[in-house]
Order: sequence, then structure tokens, then C-alpha cells
Amino acid sequence: MKLVKSLLLGSAAGLLAVGGAQAADLPVKAKAVEYVKICSLYGAGFYYIPGTDTCIKLGGYLRAEVALGTNGDFAANMTGVGAAHNRYSNYYTIRSREDLNIDTRTATEYGVVRTFFDGVFSWTTGGYTGAGTGVTTGGTAYDGNNPAGSGSGQVSGGSLGVYYAFIQFAGFTMGKAVSQFDAPWTNYPANNFDSLVGGGGTVTGVNQFTYTADFGQGITASFSAQDQVAYMQAGNVNLGVPGTVLGGSAATAAGILGGAYGLNNTGGSRSPDLIAMLRVDQAWGLFQASVAAHDNHAGYYGAFETSGHPEDKWGWAAQLALSIKNIPTGAGDTINIQGVYTDGATRYNFQPTSSAGTWSAFGSSGLAGAYQSIGIASAPDTVFVTGGGQETIKTWGMRGGYTHNWDPYWNSSIYGAWAQVNYSGAAAAGVCANFFGTLGTTAGTTCNPNFNIAQLGFVTRWTPVKNLTFSGDFNWTHLDQKYSGAVVIPAAGLPAVAKPPGTYEFKDQDSFTLLLRAQRNW
Repeated sequence: MKLVKSLLLGSAAGLLAVGGAQAADLPVKAKAVEYVKICSLYGAGFYYIPGTDTCIKLGGYLRAEVALGTNGDFAANMTGVGAAHNRYSNYYTIRSREDLNIDTRTATEYGVVRTFFDGVFSWTTGGYTGAGTGVTTGGTAYDGNNPAGSGSGQVSGGSLGVYYAFIQFAGFTMGKAVSQFDAPWTNYPANNFDSLVGGGGTVTGVNQFTYTADFGQGITASFSAQDQVAYMQAGNVNLGVPGTVLGGSAATAAGILGGAYGLNNTGGSRSPDLIAMLRVDQAWGLFQASVAAHDNHAGYYGAFETSGHPEDKWGWAAQLALSIKNIPTGAGDTINIQGVYTDGATRYNFQPTSSAGTWSAFGSSGLAGAYQSIGIASAPDTVFVTGGGQETIKTWGMRGGYTHNWDPYWNSSIYGAWAQVNYSGAAAAGVCANFFGTLGTTAGTTCNPNFNIAQLGFVTRWTPVKNLTFSGDFNWTHLDQKYSGAVVIPAAGLPAVAKPPGTYEFKDQDSFTLLLRAQRNW
């Protein structure tokens, strides 16, 4: 019995040893997976970042579009080779774009801490510029090489851009965000077209430090210091010595007929723009009033600091905006309107991200002996002559749009804009001294740098499935310039737009564009 007992115990020990060895070879059981949890604190689409109390939401869109009749994806053909209406002008411009935004929020004892980032990757058809020798140069809108190639430092010939990157905490907004001056719809009261005059529109964001006070009942007020360098400087134009042409060399026929009446002579940054805004949000819509102060800090009269300089001059802008929702014409129908006045702060009327601030367009002429017609205009912040102070340019304008929903799948919008630019007597005298000093006098020609811009457009959108929209946006832009008579372009001509020397009639100009878009939001 002892022998049997010993054998049984030995066998059991051996089996336990083998079993232990086999168990050591088995995989260790994984810890329970911490599944992503829905965060319902901040609306749909938020999830908790695993292992944290921070909620995150990802979003964006992919867009493909073609603009007919323009060299800019969103712009009217009112300057450059697009407005030359010749073999250098594009019949179409195509853009593909992917947008990605990341929104994070964390509840703290001081309130919600929020970060927001929005970036885009775009690839856009390029254009060509004449060199005056029958040779053209061109490329994508972002690389500057030939259209088939990739630009140095770019990504596959396209561009990476940052729209927004900001932190919000305890009422403060710090970073790149929409200007507090802008209406909530920025550049788009009802349109896809991106070059409407008549109000501010930092749709791609501007660096700022802002405090927003919430008084309840939908009433808020914001006070902001925002960077003026990137978008808000329309120019401080040096017209040179009165009665001469900037020493005889700087103002050229090509420059003036391109809308550059002198040299932009803005100095280094001194003060951010100061913004105050009051807004009321209610079920019926919203009302907003905003004002801005803008420091115009010019450089020197001449090449050296010993030449002297004009003193700084503060400009300002004021804007009112109104949105009315769910009007009797249909559920979800909306009217958005705004009006703006500026004095030495032109970019708050001519939106900073799209409007070049100069216009030079060509068309047909009925004047005997004229080769073509031309319309020119310019809208800087200030102009000055050597020894004189800055003369501010005054503007006012308005824009608006009405959107009607036909059914859950179709809607249409009509929109329009209008803006006026006025030069003071001294400012106009300086501009006209350069005009006649450079181009000479022609019988019947009058010089008047004042002008108006009028715009009208119509959009129809079809959304066959949720978050997928096809749209067509037709726009008309009209330059009502105040020069009259004719001008003689000298022997050098305008080689950048292939316009030969000869007589050109001053005449109002028009641009017609059609923007076709497919966009998938996610």
C-alpha cells in the first residue's frame, strides 16, 4: 500500500508540474477594454477621450467645385489677367478641399476649458501672367511653378492652411478665431460666392485676445484686441511729392492703371485693432452692433528715416447686423442683413480674406479710336504726400441675403451687396497729381478716384441625402468707377495683361461668375 500511495502522489506531482508549465505558456487574460463613451454634455458627436474627463468631437467636410468665368475660385474677375478678358484669362478654376476640425472640452471648477482647431488642405487650378514677350508663367494658386508640378515646400502642389486655433476659458478667447466685429454669418448672408463687399468677414480667423461677458437672456458683449497685420491693413499709400510722381520713378502707368496710385508704405505694427461688440440672440433671430478702432502707422516719406514721416492716424469702423429666422414664407427661411461705415479702416467694409482692394478691368468700347475700355479703382486706408499728414478714405456699404426652403431637399437664396468709397479733397488731389503726372492729359478726361461696387447673386442647393449638398451660385459684380474720358497707355503698354499701347475709354465694368459645388459634411 505504501508503494501504491507513493506512486499516486508522484504521478499527481508530475501532472501538476506539467500543468504549471503549460499554464505558463498560455496568454495572460487581457484587462477589460475601456470602450469610448458618449459625452452628452456638449451636444451630439462628442465622446470621452479614453482615460480622461475630456470630451472630443471630430468634424469637417470634403468639397469639390468649379468656378466658371473667373481666375479665382471665389472671386469676381475685376483685376489681373482674369479681368483682361484675353488668352491669359481662365475660363474655369477648380478647387478640391478637405477640412478637418477638432473640438475638445473639459468641465472644471472655473467652467469649461475648450480648444478648437480647424485646418484645410486645398488644391486649386492656377493661372498665367504675361511677361510681355509672348511667354507666360503660371502655376497653382499656391506654388508658383508650372501647373503640373509641385511647388517648393508645398504638398503635392496644394496648400495646408490653419483657419482656427484657439483656447476658450472663463470667458476668454485666445488664438485664431472669427473676429468679434463680424456678423455671425461672416461672409455669407446667403451665398457661396466669397467676395461680397459691405462688411467684415474673417472667415479664416484672426489672432485675438477677447473677453466675452454673458448677461443672460441671450445678451452678450465682447471686448477684443486683434491682430491687424494679416488681414486688416488695406494700405497707407505714399503719393510722393505733391505735383510730381514720387521723385519721378515710383508711380508708373502700369501701377496706376492697375489701381496702385502710389506705393503702399505701411510701417511696422504698433497697436492691435480694438473691438467692442454687443449681441442679442433670441428665438426670432439676432441683433449685433460692433465697432473697431484701427491704427494707421505709415513708414517714411522717402528711402531713409531722415526723410521724415506722417503721424499715426486712427481710423474706425461701425457695423449693425440683423438676422430674422422662420419668417412667414416657410419653416427655416432666414433673412440676414448688415450695414457698415468705415473711416480709415477700409478692410471692415471690403472683407479681408477675398477683396484685393484694387480693381483694374477691361472691356469693349464704343469710343472712336479707342482700342478697349478700362475701369480702375483702389480702396486703401489712407493716402499721404511728402510733408503732409495721412488722409483717411471713407467708405460705407451693406450686404444681405434671403434663403427660402422649398422642401427638406431644396432651398434657394438671393443675395446682394453694395459699397461706396469716397476720397477727401486733399486725398483726391494727391491721387490726380500722380495720375496726370504719369499718364499726361487727354481731352475730356477727368480724374475722380471715388467709386461704387454693386453685386447681386442667386444660389440653389439640393441635398438628396443628409450632409451631401450640390449647389450652383451665379454672381454679377459691377464696378461703377468715376473716371471719365479716355487715357493713353504709353509705348511700354501693360505687358502683365498683354494690353498694347493705345487709347482706352474709361468705362464701368462687369463680371459674371458661376460657382458649382459638391460638398460632403461629416
